[in-house]
Amino acid sequence: MSIKIPAFPICILLAASPCLADPAPVDLFNGSNLDGWTQRGGKAVYSVENGEIVGTSVMNTPNSFLCTDRTYGDFILEYEFKVDPRLNSGVQIRSLFFDEERSYELDGKTIKVPAGRVHGYQVEIDPDVVRKRMWSAGIYDEARRGWLYPAPADKQQQSAFSKQGMRVFKPEDWNHVRVEARGDSIKTYLNGEPRADLKDAVTARGIIGLQVHGIGNKEHEGTQVRWRNLKITDLDPPANMLSADEKAAGWKLLWDGKTTDGWRGAKSDSFPDKGWEIKDGILTVLSSGGAEAAAGGDIITRDRYKDFELKLDFRITAGANSGIKYFCQPNLDPITGTGATTTTGSAIGLEYQILDDARHPDAKLGRDGNRTIGSLYDLMTADAAKQPNPIGDWNHAHLIVRGNHVEHWLNGKKVIEYERGSQAFRDAVAASKYKNIPGFGEWADGHLLLQDHGDRVSFRNIKILVP
Repeated sequence: MSIKIPAFPICILLAASPCLADPAPVDLFNGSNLDGWTQRGGKAVYSVENGEIVGTSVMNTPNSFLCTDRTYGDFILEYEFKVDPRLNSGVQIRSLFFDEERSYELDGKTIKVPAGRVHGYQVEIDPDVVRKRMWSAGIYDEARRGWLYPAPADKQQQSAFSKQGMRVFKPEDWNHVRVEARGDSIKTYLNGEPRADLKDAVTARGIIGLQVHGIGNKEHEGTQVRWRNLKITDLDPPANMLSADEKAAGWKLLWDGKTTDGWRGAKSDSFPDKGWEIKDGILTVLSSGGAEAAAGGDIITRDRYKDFELKLDFRITAGANSGIKYFCQPNLDPITGTGATTTTGSAIGLEYQILDDARHPDAKLGRDGNRTIGSLYDLMTADAAKQPNPIGDWNHAHLIVRGNHVEHWLNGKKVIEYERGSQAFRDAVAASKYKNIPGFGEWADGHLLLQDHGDRVSFRNIKILVP
């Protein structure tokens, strides 16, 4: 279990930034290799030299992005960069990419983003000395809306931003950037001076990516941008609260962070009196030796749901097993691994698997990995490109159910998509431990369930949207 260490209690004033009791920053780059990063988009060359990440431009290739495998929501990001004045670059924050084309309705326009295209907020590296447009540490919406700060229609703001940039920016030298992303606020600082101050809520969470811009001039081939001292302070937003945007969209808390209201035992009308703990806004199923539903037992919502979206954060311990079940039918008898009915065990329902794939034996059971994290347990396997966070860190699960259409998301990436009742779904059921349950998974509605599998697993920020 990771422990967050409070910031050292001496207030260091950075560009009039407030002194906050934030956790300690951690290295985003280990200084020796690109573990934890994946290149997406173009074919620029990324390498490591003397503790620096070096991006080298390549002719006739699209924008390239070296992306963190993890996603981040609220954070403080600090880094230094040095760039060839002929090369445009930047650092993506809260950015996204999808396996299929994605459309956005923004500012009255439909914006289509191609499959695989990294898009989202970019903290610019823009050393345009010739045009005297020094917009480094400005904010650009890559592949969507373009410049956000300075605003395209505000010529006065653009002029002042350029003048400050010309004074603050260090050409062909190391520059320091600080980015503070808190809720809908994004603020940037360049070499200790405030730069962008943006309010925008289009994307709340995503990857961080180091961009090397595409080039079309042969004379610019091989130009480089360098980054070093990349550090991030991951700021957990206030737990068990709804943002203004979530409230406006109709989201509701499914757990209030303090009581057992709205929940009961899967086999009881009351909440379990043992096996579960509520502390500091976190709901935890306690370790009891790995047995399924043998201690406190599963808990379920008092209400039943059919069409919904569910979001929650979960944190596992080493070797842990748990799950999020939906369309749960607590009146049905539990079953063994062979499908035989039994008197003890987890309640029946479709399951978003939660598992330590590296340590728990269930990851190697089932078929083709269909019992691994993010999978539709014992039925369908999650995308191999999924990116669970390290043990002890929080992961974000998102379930979308619209009629028979179901999606599993893990840390901002869709890992499962299927249709209940389809032939593919029924074939998967027929080959699973659920084969003897008539109409399995095709019920009209059901409870939501958090599973007690005898391992310590924590939950928070449990939210639901019912259309």
